[in-house]
Amino acid sequence: MLFEKPLAIVDLETTGGHVTRDRITEVGVILIDGDRVERIETLVNPQQPIPAFIEQMTGIRNEMVAGAPRFETLAEGLLEKLQGRLFVAHNARFDYGFLKNEFKRAGLRFQAEVLCTVKLSRRLYPQHYKHNLDSLIARHGLVLADRHRAMADAEAVWQFLQSAAGELGETTVIEAARHLLARPSVPPGLDQEVVDSLPDVPGVYFFYGENDLPLYVGKSVNLRSRVMSHFSGDHAHNKEMRIAQQVRRIDWRETLGEFGAILLEAQLIKSMQPIHNVRGRMSKDLCSICLDTDEDGLMRPRIVYARDVDFGRTADLYGLFRSQREAKKALTDMAQAHELCQATLGIEGSSVRKGTPCFGFQVRKCKGVCAGREAPMQHNMRLMTALARLRVKSWPFPGPVAVVETDEVSGATVEHVFDRWCYLGSRGHDSEAFDTDPSFDLETYRLLAAYLKKPMAGTSLRLLEADEPLFAPASA
Repeated sequence: MLFEKPLAIVDLETTGGHVTRDRITEVGVILIDGDRVERIETLVNPQQPIPAFIEQMTGIRNEMVAGAPRFETLAEGLLEKLQGRLFVAHNARFDYGFLKNEFKRAGLRFQAEVLCTVKLSRRLYPQHYKHNLDSLIARHGLVLADRHRAMADAEAVWQFLQSAAGELGETTVIEAARHLLARPSVPPGLDQEVVDSLPDVPGVYFFYGENDLPLYVGKSVNLRSRVMSHFSGDHAHNKEMRIAQQVRRIDWRETLGEFGAILLEAQLIKSMQPIHNVRGRMSKDLCSICLDTDEDGLMRPRIVYARDVDFGRTADLYGLFRSQREAKKALTDMAQAHELCQATLGIEGSSVRKGTPCFGFQVRKCKGVCAGREAPMQHNMRLMTALARLRVKSWPFPGPVAVVETDEVSGATVEHVFDRWCYLGSRGHDSEAFDTDPSFDLETYRLLAAYLKKPMAGTSLRLLEADEPLFAPASA
């Protein structure tokens, strides 16, 4: 007996890679109790179409599963077989997550210790770069009949365990498995079952403290791994430690992809105001810099506020700042770096009279536009050079656009709609209501500006037609 507990080596074939949207098409299980080995293999009717490329990869076609039993008819018998066993699979969170969701749909609760043989292979054979099943088959000379079928892949995992034990010794394999099975300690106030049910999908998670006080909102392309990292016990920052000590409840919302997770996180931080999310909160004093020209042709910066000016429709703005203090510091740094006049920039007090040298000129840090020693045009040119890197981008489209996010496996889509840097809403998967009176937001601007510079994988940009209603549901 390789491990102290009996094993259930599991492999599943599915309609796709999303653990909540997609369904199981085939189950392969090898039950190992010492020398006793039992195999369970069955096709499953997924109650949804199998995509063509999945059919091609696995060989499991829609007509093959049409007459197969539904999972709920298999659930009780399969659960009885799996109970009390160490759940072993390659990329185990995938198979475990699918089974947990299928059992949940059938009204049953499934929970097990999970050993991932991808992680086990990495620990046992760190000299190798690849640890996918094809690499293990080639490296260990594993023999199997039909790759990408559930039982064949489960057999490959079983052969790998035996091969590793033969090469390195059973003790080495057992110790590596024990290390991997040592889970991060969950804070005392949390329900272990809730933590175990976290999915390996993109989304946003919420930590709540005593009296359901919002503590923290975060996002990740893998909810489970990111949340568990908060409880690793090896906290890189004091904030991580404080969050782990204070959390009493976890919740989450899945998204189709990374862009939607980033966008949703930004919206929820502003609405929930969690105590440990300092950045991203709505700033009532969001401001920028615009330029006025006086009667002498000299450009003078002026601080304007988003509450008074529509930043999405205003041209020639420079910088986005959370406060007047932050904007003035930027002007001060520019003045020092480019020998600009602090009186002209509005940094020195209004008591400085026209034609009077500013303090910077007296200490040779201003070229003297304030005292008539420098032409306004020269000062203007240096000011514009200093401001150039802060220029707020003008909206580059004639109207609203949608960032279209697509799940490459299921083909599901969601459209995140923006106009003049303002987020209007999303439609499609887990759609939200549209905002008829949106306001300019710093985090949304930064997200969309970065996206336009470097689009994310799995997304595309679509210019909305002039007569296209925003409230019409997007077609999947």
